[in-house]
Amino acid sequence: MSDLSVQLPNSLYKSLQILAQQDGISIDQFIATAVAEKISALTTEVYLENLARHGSRIAYEAVLAKVPDIEPDLHDQLPPA
Repeated sequence: MSDLSVQLPNSLYKSLQILAQQDGISIDQFIATAVAEKISALTTEVYLENLARHGSRIAYEAVLAKVPDIEPDLHDQLPPA
């Protein structure tokens, strides 16, 4: 494990304390989880961008053309606006 010293504004620290307590975890655990979530989001974005670069609009449209043009089942429909 590595130690990290971070300075936070008082208001942010108080929110951190409250949220960690509500989750029943330590502040260290809360921060580690928050950092892990952010890293996951950013690496997923990069991963998807790399996949998109290898994609083909023509191939996408060919697959999409195979989807039948029918109304979705009742349980798959969006509720009325």
